This record gives sequence, structure tokens and C-alpha cells, in this order.
Amino acid sequence: MHVNDDRYPQQILDQIKKGTTTCALTCSDGVVLAADTRASAGLFIADRHVMKIQKVDNHLGMTIAGGVADAQNLVDTMRYNSNIYRLSKKEPIPVSSAARLCSNILFNQRYFPFYVQIIMGGFDFRQQKGQIYNIDLFGSMTTESFISTGSGSPVAYGYLESEFKEGMSVNEAYKVAIQAIAAAIRRNAGTGDSINAVIIDKNGYTELSKEIKDSVGAKF
Repeated sequence: MHVNDDRYPQQILDQIKKGTTTCALTCSDGVVLAADTRASAGLFIADRHVMKIQKVDNHLGMTIAGGVADAQNLVDTMRYNSNIYRLSKKEPIPVSSAARLCSNILFNQRYFPFYVQIIMGGFDFRQQKGQIYNIDLFGSMTTESFISTGSGSPVAYGYLESEFKEGMSVNEAYKVAIQAIAAAIRRNAGTGDSINAVIIDKNGYTELSKEIKDSVGAKF
């Protein structure tokens, strides 16, 4: 296709569409984050072992969906500001404050946006509970009991709406989260390869081992 063709920008966009599925659940004693590991560009699988759950601090993490470079830049910015807050205030940054900061960064970039959708989740020591926030590329921020993002999120939402129960513990919720991602892998071409899961509670940030994830028995 010639570069002067009016359809050229859309042709490029069609070829770099990203695929992923992430989810987060609030629990009685913390939060659970889960995501697949496939990075894709259109029909091309760029990487099969991407970590889409990023640690921001010992009590805070975020899932990423969208453009990899934009997401990595945002993760680095959040880590920097979280460390500055900890050093200056002698306490970890509240989850709601971190989510608002991320929202403000994205809003300020709205004319040249980061092509990302973020779930910010963690354990708030002031309120002694887990919190999750969904943040889109323009900075809109919402909080829910459970959230899913990415191309496979409609499938994941179907499973989460069926199986999520208010007051679940993290040890119950991580199984639901893994099964939700597995359901998306089975039905969405942009989602696949493997699953990562993280628990964040009063004891800190814990990435689940392969043995624990395999014990769930998720099929994909």
C-alpha cells in the first residue's frame, strides 16, 4: 500500500493491535493480580514470556495492557515516585494516591497519549484492606471489586462475574483469577502461552510459583 493512500494509517494500526488479558480481584485480606504472558502485534507473536504484572513497591503492583514501551515508561515513573514518597514520608504510598498519580500522568498526556490500560492494585496499610483501580489511557479512574483489561477481557469478565464472591480470601481468589485468564486464553488469539499471578497482602508482594499455579488445574 502506498504511503499517500488515505487508508495507510488504519492499515498500520491494524497491524500493531495488541492482545492481552489481565485481571485483578479485591479480597478480604488483600488483592490478587493475574495476566497471560503473550505479547503480540497483529497476528505476529512477539514474545511468549512477558511479565505483565509489575511490582511498584512491596505493597503495590500494576498490570499493563497496550503498548509495551508506553507501559514500561509508566511503570518506571510509578516506581520512582513511590520510592520518593517512601523516603520523604517514612511510609508507603497509599494505593489510592498511586492510582491518582498514574491517572494524572495519563491525563496530562491526553493529546499525545500513552496507549495503555492499567490496573493499579495493592494493600493499603492505613485502611488495612486491598484496593484495585482501573485507569484508561486518558486518565479515567474507577474502582471495582474485580477488573479485567485487554482483548480477552470480555471472556474473563464472564468467568469472574460467575465465580467471584465478596469476602473471598486471597487463597481462594487466586484460583478464580487464574481460571479467568485460562478461559480468555482458550477463546482469544491475542492471549496465550502461560499465566502469571501475584498476591499482595499485609505480608507484601508475592509472585506465585509454577507449582502453585499448576495445582489450580487450569486448562488452556
